[in-house]
Amino acid sequence: MKTKVLIITYYWPPAGGPGVQRWLKFVKYLPQFGVQPIVYCPENPSYPITDRSLLDEIPENTIVVKRPIKEPYRLAKFLSKKDTSKISSGVIPEKKKQSFIQRLLLYVRGNYFIPDARVGWVKPSVSFLSNYIKENAIDTIITTGPPHSMHLIGLGLKQKLGVRWLADFRDPWTTIGYHKALKLSKSASQKHLNLETKVLQSADQLIVTSRNTAKEFQEKTEAPISVITNGYDEHDVSSQAKDSKFSLSHIGSLLSERNPELLWQSLSELIDEERDFASDLKLNLFGVVSDAVLDSIITYGLKDYLKNHGYVNHDEAIKAQLSSQLLLLIEINSKDTKAIIPGKLFEYLHSKTPILALGPEDSDVQKIIQDAKAGAYFNYEQKDFLKAYLVQQYRAYKSGGISSNTSNIEQYSRKALTEQLAELIHQKS
Repeated sequence: MKTKVLIITYYWPPAGGPGVQRWLKFVKYLPQFGVQPIVYCPENPSYPITDRSLLDEIPENTIVVKRPIKEPYRLAKFLSKKDTSKISSGVIPEKKKQSFIQRLLLYVRGNYFIPDARVGWVKPSVSFLSNYIKENAIDTIITTGPPHSMHLIGLGLKQKLGVRWLADFRDPWTTIGYHKALKLSKSASQKHLNLETKVLQSADQLIVTSRNTAKEFQEKTEAPISVITNGYDEHDVSSQAKDSKFSLSHIGSLLSERNPELLWQSLSELIDEERDFASDLKLNLFGVVSDAVLDSIITYGLKDYLKNHGYVNHDEAIKAQLSSQLLLLIEINSKDTKAIIPGKLFEYLHSKTPILALGPEDSDVQKIIQDAKAGAYFNYEQKDFLKAYLVQQYRAYKSGGISSNTSNIEQYSRKALTEQLAELIHQKS
């Protein structure tokens, strides 16, 4: 008989982006390891991006329980639909360029909705799920955040029923980059810290996606912590011809602070220095891109080489990964982002397309790329090395094709990762 597990998540198809894919894939493979997943999610959510193609990936017999949610973002859209959509998807403008409406939205979001704008779903969910858990003989629940309000649902159920609780952190809580941009008062900041501490110390098992987050949480709790990264699905890859152009592609959002000017500058210089580079270069951006990044690209004279595709569905993103000559992975230059591992990294690895990554020193991303021999990683002080790598790859492209040495990535397959999760579920404290 399979073990029943209730998974409490905000993001579920038709939501788009990496946040939904982590648990969609877990749900897909858990039954193979003796676990029956039951998904609890909002009935009427306000997702910043949608990808209806992911609906086709929900396993046929999956039990999905939905309840209404009141979304303050719907009210905020009366002030500014564009600003609300950007902020809800994590695109926060540079401080000096923020309008009054943007500053107001950030202040309200940070100080009146703690830990996030879905906090109003906590009490009704605890009330409903208390009965559901009893009626369906469920003894293990899993919450996944952000939004971290999902963990408050887990906390409420733990306190009320004593149910076994696994808390999955796809990103850190109080140390994530955008947290500092929310214009928090001292009181609000302390409330976040108090709630984070309560969750970390009350859960029976913590799951994180990076070793740096594990190190951070180990200083805050004695609860057991397991690292289960995001991954790739074996079924996601199909054959795809490489672009005829020297194409560099970034898939995912590019926030204002995630703006690699040394990359734009290097490309601009190579247009003048390398023969044929100007006729061969193609820069692809797939996803939400901030105005600051686009302005920077234009400033460095790259507008004619840019194709800004906007958000594309998961299938199109996979095709882009396979057809590109190089894949860009850009992270904010901050110690706070060392623990961030974008979900796309593992699909990048599986595509066997070389990765050009920029980020802080000693990040989890750097270690993964180096261990997998999947490309090159640079910090923001290494412009000369970055430029030399671009020249090397461009010349390889001109002389017959860029080679890939990616290896040792099987540990990141969704099925292997789900087996790790199932082992935690079957453990009894």
